[in-house]
Amino acid sequence: MSLNFDVVVIGGGPAGYHAAIRAAQLGLNTAIVEKWLNKENAPAYGGTCLNVGCIPSKALLEASRKFVDTRDHLGDIGIKVKGVTADIPTVIAKKDEVVGNLTKGVQGLLKSNGVTTFEGMAVLRAGRKVAFTAHDGKAEELVAEHVIIATGSVPINIPPCPLTDGLIVDSTGALDFTAVPKRLGVIGAGIIGLELGSVWSRFGSEIVVLEALEGFLPAADKQVGKEAAKQFKKQGMDIRLGTRVTGSEVKGKKVTVTYTDAEGDKKEVFDKVIVAVGRRPYTEGLLAQDSGVSLDDRGFITVSDVCVTEVPGVYAVGDVVRGPMLAHKGMEEGIMVAERIAGQKNLVNYDLVPSVVYTHPEIAWVGKTEQELKAAGVNYQVGSFPMAASGRAMANNDTTGLVKVIADAATDRILGVHIISAHASEMIAEAVIAMEFGASAEDLGLTMFAHPTLSEGLHEAALAVSGHAIHIANRKRKK
Repeated sequence: MSLNFDVVVIGGGPAGYHAAIRAAQLGLNTAIVEKWLNKENAPAYGGTCLNVGCIPSKALLEASRKFVDTRDHLGDIGIKVKGVTADIPTVIAKKDEVVGNLTKGVQGLLKSNGVTTFEGMAVLRAGRKVAFTAHDGKAEELVAEHVIIATGSVPINIPPCPLTDGLIVDSTGALDFTAVPKRLGVIGAGIIGLELGSVWSRFGSEIVVLEALEGFLPAADKQVGKEAAKQFKKQGMDIRLGTRVTGSEVKGKKVTVTYTDAEGDKKEVFDKVIVAVGRRPYTEGLLAQDSGVSLDDRGFITVSDVCVTEVPGVYAVGDVVRGPMLAHKGMEEGIMVAERIAGQKNLVNYDLVPSVVYTHPEIAWVGKTEQELKAAGVNYQVGSFPMAASGRAMANNDTTGLVKVIADAATDRILGVHIISAHASEMIAEAVIAMEFGASAEDLGLTMFAHPTLSEGLHEAALAVSGHAIHIANRKRKK
């Protein structure tokens, strides 16, 4: 017997549950299939982001940041605290509580919007038929007018450093340490590696980051990346660029990692190692041979600009398709597809996908970097504002960083905004909104910002593009 739906969504992460809820809101009979089980072996919606990614890592980042603030910085503003310690099991338990509340919340949202939920495995077959097998082995066939694939991604493992008994772990394992490793190796200086390294560095680990690339955070603006590298060094993180990991050996409770750099072969001994070299799309067991859906040479599902696969009525969104593996990008794709199925014509603006590194200071950007504009031969102007000149940052006792606005030299249209500062993740939204509406630097300069706020840094940087900043010496730059 087959169960018929207008829409079947495979995957209950951010891209999938947004697609399902929006489709149901639009009056479509919608089902969603999710296989994730939590630590209690119960169904858990929210995918990587809620279960072992965005949310739990931010909970640990916030806890570790508050620990460092209390221990090292509250005294600067007259609050004296002695004997500060971190109770790691309690920190982990609180993280798990946050995750549990949110995953249950997603399940509740699906129910309240009338989405039919199926917990188990799904295989896409020809004719938009989905073979579903529940965790208890019960099998059913779901037939849909439209299928949305949103199966997400998983961490990449590397042969020289296979995961081993809690000593060599991926990003998921790094969220569940029950004690602070004395010496922690992190393979990969991307966003995940820097965030996890920051967490355990703050709690007291000696951190060594091994990165194969010669450049630091190459996707970020070079000026911002340089400032970030300086801050991480001040925080005690030993980031070694141009290092290629060649092997690992576990002896007892120690891990020896061998690597090669410009000086030759070297090795380091760690208590634990985190492998954080990126993620890959997850499609294992998903596509039957007759499904008609194909993968590209990197394992991503092939889709059009509006997330349509080669099979009519089958779509794919989120980490499993091209583009940055970011929850908010997947969310918007899921909503776009649901609305297009319902006859609407919205699009995702892939030129304005914000990126954030949730370290301290936070790093956030949207649009083009200076290096990209130089390579493309674009004439531009730059305005920047140091957070050391921000009254609110001074009052907060946290003046690290800068805000940078890049505008077209001829039209003044904003081409990129780059921030390294406390709360950069919140400030970048203002830049995204401005750029979505095609704002010029002058438009931002003419906009009234509340005082005193950190966001005024964006206002001042926009004014600085034309040499009109009030709170800094203006040095107008043209390229």
